[in-house]
Amino acid sequence: MNTVLIVDDDPKLLKMLQRTLAYENLNVLTANDGLEALPLVKNRQPDLIIVDWMMPKMDGITFIQRLRDEENKTMILMLTARDAIENRVEGLESGADDYLIKPFAPAELVARVQAMLRRVEEKPQNKKASYLDINLDPTTHQAYRGERLLNLTVTEFNLLHLFLRHPRQVLERRQILNDVWGYDFGSDDNVLEIYIGYLRKKLEADGETRVLQTVRGIGYVLREE
Repeated sequence: MNTVLIVDDDPKLLKMLQRTLAYENLNVLTANDGLEALPLVKNRQPDLIIVDWMMPKMDGITFIQRLRDEENKTMILMLTARDAIENRVEGLESGADDYLIKPFAPAELVARVQAMLRRVEEKPQNKKASYLDINLDPTTHQAYRGERLLNLTVTEFNLLHLFLRHPRQVLERRQILNDVWGYDFGSDDNVLEIYIGYLRKKLEADGETRVLQTVRGIGYVLREE
């Protein structure tokens, strides 16, 4: 049975989420803010964390950053009423893997949670993948650009792995979303674009050439300029 940790200071929402996910045969832990949640993450090691943005004591952004700074790679779904693109950028770049805007239907939350848990449970292809000076090893969950280790989240790792399995092949946006996230967010959601930008920053952190190219109107491709 998978364990999900819900972190939210709204008691009504917390109770609804707990009831909804327990009905899906999930073990549910709860916390009222990030500070309360930190020891639960360490001691209970949940498979997935659902966290609200605005909370007392420690907000969602700070909580996620603390986990990522400690190299905790647990999958994280952020909940928030902030729907501006700059808010999505901030939430995802803090280390969240997915972003769900309030108000939302319980069925949509369940679909997101199930898709994310499938990504956790799927056994990675053990074969190493490489292209140019980029190398990735699914068995150790490590990726390198030259000699430089790339500190990637689970989503970033899966995204890079997809491109390395299909070098020089243009991948459509819908295909990438379905392969990496397990569903298509819809044409109005910028999650993929944000993650492409974040992955590029890590691939080019030491001034390396760009290899992740945009193909306008279609998607993206891993190839030399």
